[in-house]
Amino acid sequence: MAAWVISECGLKPLPPVFARPRTGAFASRPSKFQVSSTNKGVADLKLPLRSVPSCSLGERNWALKVSAPLRVAPIEGEDERGEGISGLVNGFEEEQPQFDPGAPPPFKLADIRAAIPKHCWVKDPWKSMSYVVRDVVVVFGLAAAAAYLNNWLVWPLYWLAQGTMFWALFVLGHDCGHGSFSNNPKLNSVAGHLLHSSILVPYHGWRISHRTHHQNHGHVENDESWHPLSEKIYKSLDNMTKTLRFTLPFPLLAYPIYLWSRSPGKTGSHFDPKSDLFVPSERKDVITSTVCWLAMAALLVGLGFVMGPMQLLKLYGVPYMGFVMWLDLVTYLHHHGHEDKLPWYRGKEWSYLRGGLTTLDRDYGWINNIHHDIGTHVIHHLFPQIPHYHLIEATEAAKPVLGKYYREPKKSAPLPIHLIGDLLIKLNFKRGGYGFGQPLLACALCSKLWEAVAGAGFGATAEASCVREFVGHSYHTHSDF
Repeated sequence: MAAWVISECGLKPLPPVFARPRTGAFASRPSKFQVSSTNKGVADLKLPLRSVPSCSLGERNWALKVSAPLRVAPIEGEDERGEGISGLVNGFEEEQPQFDPGAPPPFKLADIRAAIPKHCWVKDPWKSMSYVVRDVVVVFGLAAAAAYLNNWLVWPLYWLAQGTMFWALFVLGHDCGHGSFSNNPKLNSVAGHLLHSSILVPYHGWRISHRTHHQNHGHVENDESWHPLSEKIYKSLDNMTKTLRFTLPFPLLAYPIYLWSRSPGKTGSHFDPKSDLFVPSERKDVITSTVCWLAMAALLVGLGFVMGPMQLLKLYGVPYMGFVMWLDLVTYLHHHGHEDKLPWYRGKEWSYLRGGLTTLDRDYGWINNIHHDIGTHVIHHLFPQIPHYHLIEATEAAKPVLGKYYREPKKSAPLPIHLIGDLLIKLNFKRGGYGFGQPLLACALCSKLWEAVAGAGFGATAEASCVREFVGHSYHTHSDF
């Protein structure tokens, strides 16, 4: 008799013949498909019939007969849920490609805009003015309380609180400059001048330079503030400028210097109507703001004669320095200091959307409401016309579109002490680095990001001949730069 039969997968040898028990726990029903014979002579031999594997379509098993463990142990340090693994391909785990923040996003600015509810774009001038009234009342209340108590246990608390409130006034004036305060340009201008002049900020001069910042965010050459410096520009700086820009706490007091002379490598002044910051049609606005600034300065001088310079320093001077530190700290941390690499662009690689996606949201705990949610910075940079009281809702609505291009901020304690740690991480104390570190840059031709060697300074090597070292980071560039 033949020793081979046709199986589901081809030919295979017949198994040995064993008697099958007819009763007991191992008894089973005969197969529906048995070998039969029309030869009664063979049937009369009463040989036991053997079951043949069923070939019905409903019962076929085409799986490969390969032995494999039921579960593969995770790699050490990897989440057992399979983080970073996209799935199984032919039984093998396939690693998911790493996210590249410098890659062109798969969405457009219009996609983000469409995801934001329509009411988030509505500006309510009465609501905006209510925030102005709230902040002004708090400012005068704090000053009156501190002057009345006049106690050295109270003054430090007053300086911290009033410096924060000066910063809150600045944010409201900043909204006026963006037009998110109201749809009325005259109201925006009047409120903006009153708010900014009170803290010695030239409203129109700063408004225009800040507009330049938004229009060129993430552009290594055209951005307005806290952009990376090239080696050539850095070496052209005198020692005093290097110290003031790259050594704490001086960078946190840089804002008044910036108003007068801008950032290193740039020329002009926020007070000069002929500065290259402005076009001829803006010169009247700049003159108006400069006159308002001078009026406030004159008022402070007069108050110094009335109450004495020391009292003026305690009531206004120290809080003003606190406001400047807030402004520099927040501006820096919204564009630098993230634990992941942040790209900067130039040339054709830059776009408004790609530049805006390099900005960061920050959580300031209790301060969020005080400084009008300026920490929701990504959506603000992309759509500065959205009022501050709608930014949180707009951000939540945009997150599904942004995906990994949105970097979730670290949750803050009531006071944002953790941000000081983020700032200090960017400082290089151990190897004589340049201090206020700058971020990574993306190549204008290939968009690749290169990681700096901490403290290596200029001339450090990297994995490509086109890398040129910058202050605290590498800039992937080419010979045409």
